[in-house]
Amino acid sequence: MASAFARIAFTPNVRAAQTRMGSRDGYRRLETGDDEVAALGPMETEFIAERDSLYQGTVGESGWPYVQHRGGPPGFLKVLDERTLGYADFSGNRQYLSVGNLAGDDRVSLFLMDYAQQRRLKMWGRARLVDEELEPELVARLESPGYRARVERGVVIHIEAYDWNCPKYITPRYTKAQVDELLQSVSRQTQPAPPAAPIGSGSLALTVTGMRQMTPRIRAYELRPTDWGDLPAAAPGAHLTVPLRLADGSLATRQYSLATHPARRDMYEIAVLREDEGRGGSATIHENWTIGTRLDLDPPLNQFALHDDARPALLIAGGIGITPIKAMAQALQARDTPFMLHYTGRRPEEMAYRDRLTIEFPQQLRLYFSRVAGHARMDIDAILRAAAVNAVIYVCGPAALIGAVVSSARKFGIAPERVQSESFT
Repeated sequence: MASAFARIAFTPNVRAAQTRMGSRDGYRRLETGDDEVAALGPMETEFIAERDSLYQGTVGESGWPYVQHRGGPPGFLKVLDERTLGYADFSGNRQYLSVGNLAGDDRVSLFLMDYAQQRRLKMWGRARLVDEELEPELVARLESPGYRARVERGVVIHIEAYDWNCPKYITPRYTKAQVDELLQSVSRQTQPAPPAAPIGSGSLALTVTGMRQMTPRIRAYELRPTDWGDLPAAAPGAHLTVPLRLADGSLATRQYSLATHPARRDMYEIAVLREDEGRGGSATIHENWTIGTRLDLDPPLNQFALHDDARPALLIAGGIGITPIKAMAQALQARDTPFMLHYTGRRPEEMAYRDRLTIEFPQQLRLYFSRVAGHARMDIDAILRAAAVNAVIYVCGPAALIGAVVSSARKFGIAPERVQSESFT
């Protein structure tokens, strides 16, 4: 299916520049097939609802573009339906440059920025101005309750295309509220205690140097060598056997797949789903690991190895099973091996790495939400039926998902050695 973004943005001059700079082959596939319909999904809707500003570009009769900043309380930009946005336009310096430009050309370009998380969404659409006297109910939908600024008009935008931009080179910036929250958190901390002794007895000394809350229950941990040297290479599918001390004082281990890009040698990353009804390992990590926690563990092992020939791959992940699958997708893309990635979860906000995967693999990724009304669930039979005849299949996630893939593969006569799995229980 041809990308609506490519149809608008890849003009003849742009395609010529891509050819000169060597990126044309990589982008050509975005232009094939029937034109897609640019419908906003749950991820875009959630992102838009959190924004408190945007940049809007219009073009005047002289041909010169004009970029205008628009802001308001978070959520001032409203999603009216899956193809329509709108916002209340407040009184400014009364130059009316955008208003005048739109009178002659209704095309607009929007940039929505999340500086703190280094994300940006670019959108193209056609705008119309809404008069409160003629359409008071629509303008009322665009207003933000409690925001005391005079509304001059409404602006409604029909979305023609959108694209998630690469996060590279976005300088992190934080709002006053975010900084205040961070300062309050720091002020509540007591004098740090001396570093605790390392947990475990392995030969590889690692330190927790970063933590990131990716979903309400999933936290990513960055592990670097204590001496800041290079780490042992870890191929996609590898895992760490992590030592931890449980609440009763006993020493235990848990296995976590590496989600790190396979090319990296400076750090390992694992993602831990907190299971309060589990055996206590994930809860221990969430409650006790902090920046500076030291671990002595064994080098990574790999019992879920990715094939190293040119055969295409079919990647299937459920829930936290995305961790090894993410690394596999990154390795396949780096070596230009064809693949498709199917990722299912209950809701978008519960799926680790969802934003990053959407940006990195816009053509290969398919998302499914089992608890969101109106969104299709993963159809294993349809996915395997559409796979290349020589594709190697990798599935990671709950036992029910793995069982469904194995059963479907057997039904279609797919050789068992072409189906590789790793279970999270």
